[in-house]
Amino acid sequence: MTGLSAFTMQILIPSLPTLAVALGVGYGTAQLTLTLYLAGIALGQLLYGPLSDRFGRRPLLLGGLALYAAASLAAALAPAAGWLIAARIAQAVGGCAGQVLGRAMIRDTWPRDRAASVMGYVTMAMTVAPMVSPTLGSLLDARFGWRATMLACLAAGLALLLAVRRHLPETLAAPQPLPGLPGLAGAYAQLGRLAAFRAFAAVTATSTGVFFAFLAGAPRVVVDGLGYGAHAFALGFAGLALTFAFGSFLAGRFSPRFGVLRMLRIGTAITTLSALATLLSVLLLPPSLPALFVPVILMTIGNGLTQPNAIAGAVSVRPQLAGTASGLTGCLQMGFGALVTALVGVTESGAGVGTALAMLGSALGTQLALRGVMRAG
Repeated sequence: MTGLSAFTMQILIPSLPTLAVALGVGYGTAQLTLTLYLAGIALGQLLYGPLSDRFGRRPLLLGGLALYAAASLAAALAPAAGWLIAARIAQAVGGCAGQVLGRAMIRDTWPRDRAASVMGYVTMAMTVAPMVSPTLGSLLDARFGWRATMLACLAAGLALLLAVRRHLPETLAAPQPLPGLPGLAGAYAQLGRLAAFRAFAAVTATSTGVFFAFLAGAPRVVVDGLGYGAHAFALGFAGLALTFAFGSFLAGRFSPRFGVLRMLRIGTAITTLSALATLLSVLLLPPSLPALFVPVILMTIGNGLTQPNAIAGAVSVRPQLAGTASGLTGCLQMGFGALVTALVGVTESGAGVGTALAMLGSALGTQLALRGVMRAG
């Protein structure tokens, strides 16, 4: 359930160049199915977190999955780009329930350093989604058209809805009173006043921005710049998912031993070096798939180390508000990702330079956020 949001986000990405042609719109308009999907995740998580602290994780999760299934059907039937974009936003709002509530459920059950380890293993398992979905999306698009990808999302959502109803228990031990909108605003304000939370959330957002910059620009570089089909991007991205899984495995294995702060220093350093190497590669080497994908291997390992520890730190600042903290962290993470994808959509011409610059800018932001983590202790 935690990987559903990533699965749905990425299954349509290989189809963006052909989707633009099929619906008679520009590439920038087609890319709104990604950018506004991320915005939908950001807004949805603002609600799921605090409401789950009040009403429990399970009811919110079931409602989110039901919305996701309905939106997937609407997306498959979309007659125009505007309809598809609206359905993708609803997909995002429903699908992000598993992402935000899964984090909260882990924090309900384990203390901070152990939660970082568990999140590392869950994140490693989540990489099945980005490994499978771009490849599946490119195959479905080539054989049946892009609408088949949305039907695959419908099938996944219905299967998860049934599984959650049958097998997933409630994990919230003590509901927190959050009366109405003032209660929601008060919970967010309480977290926002904490320097440690702000710093951990900023690390999560900016390090994810490095990944989203690549995710937004690479399909255009591969298809328009290098002349390959969408399947080439899907295969390359599946390889990167394996290295991300390796980084997440390392986070799960070593976070209890070394602690959150040391793991963040290592992970963010690797991510920053990767972004710099990507920029140098596209500027200095002949255009090719290895020149684009090989430097990004380090980024996926660094993000695999960084994300579980940054998220565990953010949701542990106030354990009694773990759901609220998870929602706000996810909102900032996906909101920043949406801004980065919009920037890449404007600046990327197919050469890879716009993508690499956005990656490096996000990575430098991660280093600034890490300084805030260290100051907060």
